[in-house]
Amino acid sequence: MNWFTKLPGSRKEAPGLEWRVLRRLPMLALAGSVLPMLYALGVRFFDGGLPDADTLKAVQSADILAIAAVILHWTVILTLALGCAIVVVMKGHAYVADAYPLVEKDFPPD
Repeated sequence: MNWFTKLPGSRKEAPGLEWRVLRRLPMLALAGSVLPMLYALGVRFFDGGLPDADTLKAVQSADILAIAAVILHWTVILTLALGCAIVVVMKGHAYVADAYPLVEKDFPPD
């Protein structure tokens, strides 16, 4: 059984925006991961003359915010990648599906 039999007369669409987005995703993922980390490191180095307890609270808050921002960003990047992959597959050739008999093909229900 050949699983990849192309449907006669199907055509492949030209690549579009999905490939441009896919090519930029690694750089966007890196930039979106590094920027919150730089923010968290900046809070550690520039305490602004706060007392130790307030500095610790600011550092912990910055860490939580940075982790949340990175996780949100990765989720957006993975969603974009999945959407682009779906568009790439949908723009490809059509393939013949397995045929199955329809019970009510010639005789509609009464």
